[in-house]
Amino acid sequence: MRSRVLSGMRPTGAMHLGHYHGALKNWVRLQHEHECFFFVADWHALTTHYEEREVMEKFVYEMVIDWIAAGLDPDKCTLFIQSRLPEHAELFTLLAMGTPLGWLERVPTYKDQMEKLKDRDLATYGFLGYPLLQAADILIYKANHVPVGEDQSSHVELTREVARRFNNLYGRSSQFEAQVAAALAKLPKDDARYFEKQRKAFGETGSPEALAKGEGMVNKAAAQVEGWTPDDSELLLGHLKGSGKSVLTEPQALLTETSKLPGLDGAKMSKSYGNAILMREEPAEVTRKVRGMATDPARARRTDPGDPARCPVWQLHKVYTDAPTHEWVQQGCKSAGIGCLECKQPVIDAIVKEQAPWRERAEQYLANPKQVHWIVEMGTERARTVARQTMKDVRTAMGLNY
Repeated sequence: MRSRVLSGMRPTGAMHLGHYHGALKNWVRLQHEHECFFFVADWHALTTHYEEREVMEKFVYEMVIDWIAAGLDPDKCTLFIQSRLPEHAELFTLLAMGTPLGWLERVPTYKDQMEKLKDRDLATYGFLGYPLLQAADILIYKANHVPVGEDQSSHVELTREVARRFNNLYGRSSQFEAQVAAALAKLPKDDARYFEKQRKAFGETGSPEALAKGEGMVNKAAAQVEGWTPDDSELLLGHLKGSGKSVLTEPQALLTETSKLPGLDGAKMSKSYGNAILMREEPAEVTRKVRGMATDPARARRTDPGDPARCPVWQLHKVYTDAPTHEWVQQGCKSAGIGCLECKQPVIDAIVKEQAPWRERAEQYLANPKQVHWIVEMGTERARTVARQTMKDVRTAMGLNY
């Protein structure tokens, strides 16, 4: 059985090359290796842009078209819209009942975003709670993995803590301690003592080594102890982690190497910075933008030697051109053997070549918008089947199934 992967993006309209190299390229690969759920995080967009209702629908479908153009296949992955699934909001509400306020306030991106977005009124419950909504997005699909960069790994760790706390609060039966004792009694005494030692070490220090040793002991028991059952394994694994039965799955961060594509000015590519090249930008516009890029200030004249390390165009070369071209750029720039427009042309050619299949795949959806709506509706219904089952499990665990 393939493991489940979940990820989402806020709807910002048409995607740029930074989105592709930073996330979409990885999503396209993952859809062939895992059961993938990719969603439009429109509620998340409202946590910081709650007044911009007029553009939301346009941004949502522009983004989905770019996802498909990049190579996401609706037959191989599930594409859906967050706000079409009220189950997300229900799980968010139920998780909020037992999540300490301090957990949300300590999320690194909380203070960072407050600082960066000073022009917006972010003193809202929605903004404070967005990491918990993000946790609900992940936990409702019992995702095993969440692809993130290192700067977002804290969100996955919060999600793991939320799942662990929920399982601890609601995954235990009144007979839990007695059942654990009975399972431990099946082990040889030395093994039981060893297991308890690892459990205490993990509980006190969070040591991954102690956790691995404890899990190893449970696996050994499953293979060797007569009369051992899957329930015994689940009980002891829950006991080891300080939780009960795993109603909600603790996800792992899938740290993947991503290419951070610079913008036209060398800073991070962003539409808000005005330095982006859109995924489906027309070739003439790509040419205009790249040809207009600033270069090494030392090259005031064609005959002045330069240094690629000081030039934003070199950053694009590192993503888009091969080793022989890199050598040509280094030698030509430093010796003034090539001009800046000559240097930019291989980058322009490579970008235009990369974009060609994207524009081609997008054409049928631009000509027939209802086809995109249908793909999203089908994906949303597939997601709803999974979300409803999780909520059934959650309500039962919390005693809300009356």
